[in-house]
Amino acid sequence: MEVPSDDEIRSLHLRYAPTREAFDLVHTHCRIVCQVAERLLARRNAAVDVALVRAGCLLHDIGVYRLYGPSGELDHARYVRHGILGHEILAGEGFPEVLCRFCSCHTGVGLTRDDIRGQRLPIPVGDYVAETAEEELVMYADKFHSKTDPPVFVSAETYATRVGRFGEEKTLAFKEMVDRYGVPDLGPLIARYGHALV
Repeated sequence: MEVPSDDEIRSLHLRYAPTREAFDLVHTHCRIVCQVAERLLARRNAAVDVALVRAGCLLHDIGVYRLYGPSGELDHARYVRHGILGHEILAGEGFPEVLCRFCSCHTGVGLTRDDIRGQRLPIPVGDYVAETAEEELVMYADKFHSKTDPPVFVSAETYATRVGRFGEEKTLAFKEMVDRYGVPDLGPLIARYGHALV
């Protein structure tokens, strides 16, 4: 499989972004997640496909563009759909399933069919969970940055608290990833991007 280059992925973002502001928000977030993943990999001797992780990070949120309305506002009520929408975009572009899954399998610490039914989420019932080390690493790196207004970096403690409202098993899953990958040094990224740490 040929992994798309950074430039090819950037062009895809530009094509789907409804506005320059949306592109700046989403593409910058994806680049930050990529840099977080690189920091995690530098601290761990992981047997992962680094090029695949990079592409997964840069592509994982492309579905967010489909949630912008005509007025330029993001549909927060349906935000949970962004992973499925991204999967559809990449599949429609002819990308292989291994890349499409980075979109549909990065939300939270994974969405199960029980989560979808129990929370009545507006996505097709199924298990959207990381199955490979690459998918898990992209999902984990994504937890350390948020596209809120304004965007922020997120500490491991803050994320553990946030995910806890969905059940103790979600907190445990996140803590297991913390044990497996460690906590990234966000200091240099905070300095570079100027986003606060929460």
